[in-house]
Amino acid sequence: MNPSDAEMRELLTMARTIAVVGLSDKPERDSNEVARYLLSQGYRVIPVNPTLSEVLGQHSYPSLTDIPAENRLDIVDIFRRSDLVYPVVEESLRRGVGAIWLQLGVENEAAAQLALSRGIAVYQNICIMQQHRRLHIPRIAAPVGTGEQRV
Repeated sequence: MNPSDAEMRELLTMARTIAVVGLSDKPERDSNEVARYLLSQGYRVIPVNPTLSEVLGQHSYPSLTDIPAENRLDIVDIFRRSDLVYPVVEESLRRGVGAIWLQLGVENEAAAQLALSRGIAVYQNICIMQQHRRLHIPRIAAPVGTGEQRV
């Protein structure tokens, strides 16, 4: 069972950085559409795909553990087949994450139980973009005083 709307709202409001595992460079793929949306809402998106060096203008990493430690990962959004999720969740836990999000059509109860046993919130079979829109989460403003705007 997924966390409540209130918990989801808090996560999506407080999160700043989202690693997208399985992010494709093909615009017609769901992972690409969702990542573009997240970028448009002000989130920092870190692509994780071992076959790409860059996606959507962002440096892509081969794995979560290759992302430099100074990058806090608020959410790991996973676009992988359900049977391939467990090792990604293990890697997420080694790397340190705030929450794990398994996209629409992706469920793995053993992986979810592992994360929950470590106190990490898990969302399964649910689209982060759809929930962000449904909950009317406001766009993240650029950090005060930096003069930059994330798009």
